[in-house]
Amino acid sequence: MIRRLLMVLAVPAMLCLSTVFATSPPVTDDAGYVVERDAEVSKNEPGPHDGGGPSTGYVFFEKAPNLKFSIRKRVLHKGAAIGYHLQKTDEVYYITGGQGVMTINGKPFDVHAGDAVLTRGGSSHGLVQKGEADLTIVITFQKE
Repeated sequence: MIRRLLMVLAVPAMLCLSTVFATSPPVTDDAGYVVERDAEVSKNEPGPHDGGGPSTGYVFFEKAPNLKFSIRKRVLHKGAAIGYHLQKTDEVYYITGGQGVMTINGKPFDVHAGDAVLTRGGSSHGLVQKGEADLTIVITFQKE
């Protein structure tokens, strides 16, 4: 009887714990990996580098020790931009949705979902959302 009662109580407890662990990222990378989710790192803010307009930024693995690169996602909502700025290190912009106009060293060109752009250290660039859909990009660069 006691064994059966323990089993009845143990199953819901295990389900609750498995739900907690399945939806929560590991606190450290002791297991050899870290999982972070959009909802956990998103911040509504103006376009970076004085770009203005509404955007949502996602900085992944910001607290991971000894990580030598940064990976970010940025959603530029209608009218938003990443302001024109000098790039210190190589940086990759990968467009995952929407369309925009990127300007590198004073030369503008259209970008769309599926485009990848490498901006080299020492160049200047900016990006403006165009059209009705959000412009979504994944950005990665080496940390200084």
